[in-house]
Amino acid sequence: MDRRTTVAGVIAHLLTVDGLVATALGLEDPLAPLTPPDGLEPGPDKPAVALSPAARTEAYWKASHFPPTRALRAWRQQSHDIVRTTSFTNSDDPDGSGTPGSPGRLTVPYGGFELPLQDAMIDRAFECWIHAEDIAEAVDYPYEPPSGRHLHGMIDLAARMLPVSLAERRRTGLASPPPPGRHLVPAGTPGRSLRLEIEGSGGGEWLIPLDSPAALGSADHEVAHVALDGVEFCRLAAGHVPPEEAAAGQGGDREAIRDVLFAAAALSRM
Repeated sequence: MDRRTTVAGVIAHLLTVDGLVATALGLEDPLAPLTPPDGLEPGPDKPAVALSPAARTEAYWKASHFPPTRALRAWRQQSHDIVRTTSFTNSDDPDGSGTPGSPGRLTVPYGGFELPLQDAMIDRAFECWIHAEDIAEAVDYPYEPPSGRHLHGMIDLAARMLPVSLAERRRTGLASPPPPGRHLVPAGTPGRSLRLEIEGSGGGEWLIPLDSPAALGSADHEVAHVALDGVEFCRLAAGHVPPEEAAAGQGGDREAIRDVLFAAAALSRM
């Protein structure tokens, strides 16, 4: 979904998405005091945290009774609280009974799927970078990408999310079905794969299972290969680059390549 907004609107978006992480950590959700319109009211059967990031943002934009510029101060305080609480989360708690619990066991819901807390923190770092770059570009201010080590973590998370995104697109008829006569492999076994080669700082190679998120990527079952620059791949995952223009190099099954590139673009929230 493509939306035009202001800098304050972008900050409000970050505030509402970070609210999912905050809630998982036992902190206050900024959406809780609001009454979202259009049938999005929080309640016993549809709590605010169950909404997707896009729906939460729309709800906040529409229902907030305060000028959107107020979101800046709220987001700054929320970020401090999230970082501080995460830093003191007990990673040695074997049963997750501490407060707020073990980072390895805590998950953050995103309206349809969940991420472990560590991945959710990488995800919010990605969001902060992409939207900071949006703002910098709008005011013609120089802004550099993250370091290679940090960029690699963001690319790795997006690559790991690709099979789920691809499966969701296939479920809704937006991606091609497996080839005729091709049966889904059992969970945990090798299946048809695409080799994703990311060049430049933070790069590497990932084998993306094509037919099921539960399958394993396999070099022996590789049917396609795509090469992209690391920053370009991140911008594709953020919805900033059209899938048709993203790949620097590609070979093999054309439908598989198209499906994976569009699945990457589908990772974008707004």
